[in-house]
Amino acid sequence: MNRQGIICAGNWIVDIVHEIDQWPNKSELATILREKNGVGGGAANVVMALSHLDCDFPLVPFGAIGQDDHSRIILDACMALDLPIDHLIRRSDIPTAHTHVMSVPGDSRTFFYHGGANDSLSQQDFTTGFFAQSNARIFYLGYLMLLEQLDRIENGTSGAAQILARAQKAGLTTCVDLVSASSENFSTIVSYAAPYINYLIVNEVEACRASQIPLATDTVPPDVTLIEAARTLLASGINDAVIIHCPEKALWLGQNAEPILMRPDRLPPEAIVSPVGAGDAFCSGILYGIHEGLSPDKTLILAHTIATASMTGVTATESIPPLKQLMPEVFDQTQPHD
Repeated sequence: MNRQGIICAGNWIVDIVHEIDQWPNKSELATILREKNGVGGGAANVVMALSHLDCDFPLVPFGAIGQDDHSRIILDACMALDLPIDHLIRRSDIPTAHTHVMSVPGDSRTFFYHGGANDSLSQQDFTTGFFAQSNARIFYLGYLMLLEQLDRIENGTSGAAQILARAQKAGLTTCVDLVSASSENFSTIVSYAAPYINYLIVNEVEACRASQIPLATDTVPPDVTLIEAARTLLASGINDAVIIHCPEKALWLGQNAEPILMRPDRLPPEAIVSPVGAGDAFCSGILYGIHEGLSPDKTLILAHTIATASMTGVTATESIPPLKQLMPEVFDQTQPHD
């Protein structure tokens, strides 16, 4: 089968970004300077970033949302990008997941998250025959640690492991992303899913938590730490490659291959509007490269370029241009499809 397309499943979140003048002490008041709604979450950011690239293959959003004003924001955003909404499951009794993001310009961001319908997404939502009937090439799932039902471990397995196994059996390449949550079961959840993951795409904190490799968070992670974490994850069962990214560099380590390290030019601080979603934008570039059969080196360059573009906008994807504008040489190499 000549497979084409990417299924992007997992988190769908409405981000309400509040730009505030200061972080208040307890019982004090802060002023909201600006407010903007956007759509976030692993599946949402990745599929929308790919859509902004003007991919010429099918993109399939998949997840659970409510039937409320927040769900309307998600549906409208998808339809504005001509993304299908058939597999956005609408729950009548659960609100859409949402996050209040408190952002102090030039300083930090703080997140208040309500899991809502994301917490209800389960393996039963992937109906019998869904993967077998799909012509997609890639099944992306993000984020583990933020999908309550799929993270749950029962009878020696997890919901995510079972879903990924079904996707692999049907002939899809599986790609998984994590979130930097403080879960005591972090490495266990990853270990159950690992044998059914072709490509694991994570940041340095997630890689070290999943592999149980110590990480000093106040310094740039040494190359040797990232390589050790990637090798440990490959040994746990990851099929093809572990890709680790952080602001300073990225690592691609494949099975029985030498490490590939990439150090991109960084944006000057004054050019960064918001770093929210940069990791998801990076992930979209990795998925595009895998789908199109690009080399790891070229895929890492593409991923960094998309992530850099994403940081010049307020939301995670609004500033990502079409691929033919962003990287014409990659666009020329991957067009057209048979």
